[in-house]
Amino acid sequence: MGRTSWLRIAYIVLSYLLVPLLLVHLYWRSLSAPAYRQRIGERFGFGLVRMPRPSIWVHAVSVGEVQAAAPLVRALLRRYPGVPLVLTTMTPTGSERVRLLFGDTVVHSYVPYDLAAAVRRFFDRVRPSLAIIMETELWPNLYHECGQRQVPLVLASARISARSLGRYRRLLPLFRDTLANGIVIAAQTPADAERFRALGANPAHTHVTGNIKFDFELPHDVLHAGRVLRKLQAPERPVWVAASTHEGEETTLLAAHALVRQQHPQAMLLLVPRHPERFAEVAALIEGSGLGHVTRSSAAVADQRATVFLGDTMGELMTFYAAADVAFVGGSLSAIGGHNLLEPASLGMPVITGPHNENAADICALLVACGAASVVSDAASVAAEVCRLFSDPAERQRRGAAGQAAIADNSGALERLLRLIDPLVPADAD
Repeated sequence: MGRTSWLRIAYIVLSYLLVPLLLVHLYWRSLSAPAYRQRIGERFGFGLVRMPRPSIWVHAVSVGEVQAAAPLVRALLRRYPGVPLVLTTMTPTGSERVRLLFGDTVVHSYVPYDLAAAVRRFFDRVRPSLAIIMETELWPNLYHECGQRQVPLVLASARISARSLGRYRRLLPLFRDTLANGIVIAAQTPADAERFRALGANPAHTHVTGNIKFDFELPHDVLHAGRVLRKLQAPERPVWVAASTHEGEETTLLAAHALVRQQHPQAMLLLVPRHPERFAEVAALIEGSGLGHVTRSSAAVADQRATVFLGDTMGELMTFYAAADVAFVGGSLSAIGGHNLLEPASLGMPVITGPHNENAADICALLVACGAASVVSDAASVAAEVCRLFSDPAERQRRGAAGQAAIADNSGALERLLRLIDPLVPADAD
């Protein structure tokens, strides 16, 4: 028995030994997000009804990946209307985003844990004729099952950071054969493509298509919805939004807002935490800061004493962006890696971000280079940038236009990706 076979057996045994820890993890997450207690069977390959015919399977980890995958999913639904499309996520928030975006036009399931039997059960039920994984999720058993069943596998908008390359090298023997022969890699950048080749990816199957996040479609009514919200809650006030914030960031942002109000006493902060299980915690934090606030879920209308509006609902982030003058994108003051800067930029908004944008360093660098985004590090620098932009409408317009131009210049990744996908879909699928 070769080294790879021994490693695979060791991986399979270890993965089953970790099952109790997986269950403890689900329980721990469910304490703050009860949805983690639901549909647990799907995470082990149970509960999903067997597809009536072979499907196209798209996996997107959570909310951000679901949003990025939306144009691809819509294109596949148009191209192959008779083919079931299964969209999997890891998180309940991702599941909720799937429901809001696609309703019953797709089948949603939680992706199974990378346990050999769970993966086999999932494949038996989903019956994928094509698997598309957004960005980079490297799972040895899942990849191996694709190879065993001869299911074409596409890594869409694939990326590997220089920092994670060493970690993937250690796992390489577990999926070397699949990586060399059975995976089509649609990399975001030439550097990403080169890293995949360094891991052993087949050069003939490794392409640079760009990032399909540049091809997302704005909801058709988002600008109108933003104007309606702004007129209702802050018709004569300057508004800045701090979106997708994480623990520790809200304290800094509330301190920044206090500084902003020294120069702009009527200013409103529209604060949108990333995770819904933290809505109550952030509401208490605002209350403790002494700032008056209203919540979106209460349907209350802000009076002059309310200087913070808490966005405690799901699926309205773009509306909140569209209601503001300036956007700060969270997950970037803390070492989270940052969130999607393109969403506010697409609306023509000046963007502010913290220094941690490792999840999409190329996008951050692009927006900073063209003047659409600026990087801040603490409450004082956040406040200074917000105040500067509040005081200079022409600069806000210039930066917003620069961001929209950068997005337009970098679009087209979706079409390049579809040209790789179309030959892999079975001839009878359409």
